[in-house]
Amino acid sequence: MNRRTTLAVLISVFLLAPLLLTTTGMAADKIDVVESETGFYYTIQKGDTLWDLSKRFSDSPWLWPELWEDNDQISNPHWIFPGERIRLYKKSGSQTVIQTDSVAVTPEEPVKPVKPMVGKEAAGPFFVYSSIDKVGFIRKPPVKPSGTIFEIQGNKIMISEGDIVYVHPAADSPRTALIPGSRHVIFRYREPTDERDAMETIGVQHYILGILEVTEEKSDMVIARILKSYRPIKTEDMLMPFSQRSAKIEIKPSTPGIDGQIINSEDHTKMTGELMLAFIDKGTADNIEIGQQYSVYDRKKSESEKDKTQSVSLPPVDFGTILVLHTERTTSTVIVTNANKAITAGERFRTPIE
Repeated sequence: MNRRTTLAVLISVFLLAPLLLTTTGMAADKIDVVESETGFYYTIQKGDTLWDLSKRFSDSPWLWPELWEDNDQISNPHWIFPGERIRLYKKSGSQTVIQTDSVAVTPEEPVKPVKPMVGKEAAGPFFVYSSIDKVGFIRKPPVKPSGTIFEIQGNKIMISEGDIVYVHPAADSPRTALIPGSRHVIFRYREPTDERDAMETIGVQHYILGILEVTEEKSDMVIARILKSYRPIKTEDMLMPFSQRSAKIEIKPSTPGIDGQIINSEDHTKMTGELMLAFIDKGTADNIEIGQQYSVYDRKKSESEKDKTQSVSLPPVDFGTILVLHTERTTSTVIVTNANKAITAGERFRTPIE
């Protein structure tokens, strides 16, 4: 079997994989594992080359060897095929995602700065976040629970995957909300920050714990099985309807003129680094969309050594990049895709500068 035939077979298997996963997943667990990795990717289109894609996304076609190096499944840079998924290469310290494609070999020359993805962009890069179903959010007013876990079969202290639990339906929730076969997200409320009245001023954090499926309905309760356990689950944790979210997130142009603040990390850690989740104080009311990227920046002041009362504000310096995974009206959930240093609550973010 020659390389072209082999690649054609592999591409066919790749394209059919989601369908196979869906079929087997629905039969066994009904929760589809769409992707297994987190990161930026691109699907090769007809006519693409590494040279052209490098020029398109980094302003320099000479970076194609780095794109090829980051995708060792491509044995020959002159032969890439439509439908093949490649991992995007991100230049250290830059704001832009670079794509991968085929190219003619040419001598190298100095690399030009990578431009941020602002304004109109042709369809191309996407970000895969395999844990999308456990991404929480801040909402005001909070989601009304459809039920509450009040007991676990076997008198266990901690609840995990496969366990049977008993649920009290919410008094004001329709009885049809918890019918056998329905899926529900397990969550609990959290204060978004340690600030006083944070729930009233910012909103209520919805901390996602897992997923369950109702198996049996009784007169005053329902019985359910834990399908996924992302974090420790306990009695008194609540339920809301489950809706499958796509792990493949298309990269979109950022909204011009955005300047906001990072509220906190999802797990309330003091510092946030790459691939960690956080909340920002902008949402759909500010035209924030899933798939947009924004720059985290520093704005420092320079003080006079002789007169400490005199200071000059220095130009802001970008040191990180965040990608929007989920939006609410006044807040959004983001993932840190690049950080030259730790990000803390209260840091500022803005639309990338071209």
